Amino acid sequence: MTRVLSAVVLVAIVGAVLWLGPWWATLVMAALVGALAAGEVASLSRAVGAPVPVLFVAVAAMAACAVVPVGMANGAAIVLVLLALVAGAGIVTMAGGAPSPSMITTVAVTVMAPLYVGLPLGALVWIDVVFGPRPVIFLIATIAISDSAQYFVGRAYGRRKLAPAISPVKTIEGAVGGMVAAAVTGALLGPMWGQVVSPLEGVALGLMLCVVGITGDLFESLLKRSAGVKDSSALIPGHGGVLDRIDAYLFAVPAYLLFLRYVA
Repeated sequence: MTRVLSAVVLVAIVGAVLWLGPWWATLVMAALVGALAAGEVASLSRAVGAPVPVLFVAVAAMAACAVVPVGMANGAAIVLVLLALVAGAGIVTMAGGAPSPSMITTVAVTVMAPLYVGLPLGALVWIDVVFGPRPVIFLIATIAISDSAQYFVGRAYGRRKLAPAISPVKTIEGAVGGMVAAAVTGALLGPMWGQVVSPLEGVALGLMLCVVGITGDLFESLLKRSAGVKDSSALIPGHGGVLDRIDAYLFAVPAYLLFLRYVA
């Protein structure tokens, strides 16, 4: 019940901001989510002895998120932020302590964490600015429905592990259930909301988003298992951390952006 209630609250907040708010409200929401998620990546790194500065990666993730809508029209903005990120990561790492083997991991994660969460969330804002809220809601609905199907089908019928070394919970049966749900969602909502012109194309889009989303989920699971933790944090009751909720989107958004720009 806690999981369901948390999901309802999250859906209501995100839906209201996307559908009723201006584009900058979406940007503020995405930047805050990026800051929290990047902080969780930093915490995972700290769990393996690499002290990544949480405040720095949180602020850097917000900057990476904010610069994408601008940088899509002016590529120099993104280049400047990336250059500042690399230099800043070097400076805060040097200030963090004496040389040690963990410093290489520290500086790598300090650069990676803001890019991992900030750039995809910024791309999601750009989609909202250029194409409107419907494509964003379509993406969120497809991934959310697929993720729920994976969870319930996996619990009911899951027998064979999908990637046992990375995620002991995910099953092949659950993944198939998620793919079916994503395909149906794409076939029904895609033509209705203008992402595709036919149900068959909607099926293909839904399957692509599901597969890429599962990959993003497994990547985050790899990070958590490497750090020896189950969830990225306990911020969201019944769901874990912010990163646990957006991991699939971080890989799905770039694929969806390419689809909208060059296929749709």
